[in-house]
Amino acid sequence: QVQLVESGGGSVQPGGSLRLSCAASGIIFRISAMNWYRQVSGKQREWVAVISSGGNTNYADSVKGRFTISRDNARNTVYLQMNGLKPEDTAVYYCNMATLSGKDYWGQGTQVTVSS
Repeated sequence: QVQLVESGGGSVQPGGSLRLSCAASGIIFRISAMNWYRQVSGKQREWVAVISSGGNTNYADSVKGRFTISRDNARNTVYLQMNGLKPEDTAVYYCNMATLSGKDYWGQGTQVTVSS
């Protein structure tokens, strides 16, 4: 059974930075693409970034140039470095594992609040 545990959320002023972490259990981490999503209460979950098992990355236009996704396969952890944060980045951020079998796993989410 795969478990994903996010950490690193918090409150920050506009222009600030945060680094989210997502620790995964299970050996399939290394062969799985990892995504970050975010969701504002009452709105649909929004995809933010993806990193493939080989390290290729892609980003939503809204975060391109500000956010960086990375992974450490030795630690079974994926990161989201968020710089230049804006109030519209405020959301609950979720880690997602997209496995080769088609089954998705989700973390519990971590709150990010950007406010002055």
